[in-house]
Amino acid sequence: MISSETVLPLLLRWIHFVAGITWIGLLYYFNLVQVPFMKETDAATKSGVVLRLVPRALWWFRWSALVTVLAGILLLMVGRIVNTSIMIGGTLGLIMLFNVWVLIWPNQKKVIQMTGDATATKTPPPPQMAKHARIAYLASRTNFYLSFPMLLFMGMSAHFPQF
Repeated sequence: MISSETVLPLLLRWIHFVAGITWIGLLYYFNLVQVPFMKETDAATKSGVVLRLVPRALWWFRWSALVTVLAGILLLMVGRIVNTSIMIGGTLGLIMLFNVWVLIWPNQKKVIQMTGDATATKTPPPPQMAKHARIAYLASRTNFYLSFPMLLFMGMSAHFPQF
């Protein structure tokens, strides 16, 4: 029989899964595709990417991160799933969420603003833009590396619950 005890955890798991794919997919896009591309391309193309593509990608990136974590927390509460691997994976997810909202997004917002200002005034971006870009890059690269054990522990929680 179908009840809220089965439907709600299923719905939360689905939301957690789809939002997580979106979040980690964009994380891999940024680190494996966009960063190398930006190193190879000219200033005008970089400006276009930063002003048009990056804000859209970051919108989906940060909100999918939040939805993933919130759905995961609710799933833990509703599904009463507690084991070592889910707690380790969840902790890594929380660290990654912190990086997205506290380090990556605020610094990328400044990079976008400074790029827009430099483009509008046809001047080079200010030197401090490099600092903001570096902080965002390092936090994103940290998340990239944390995603591998996070995904391992999240998968283990369902397929090897004895851990």
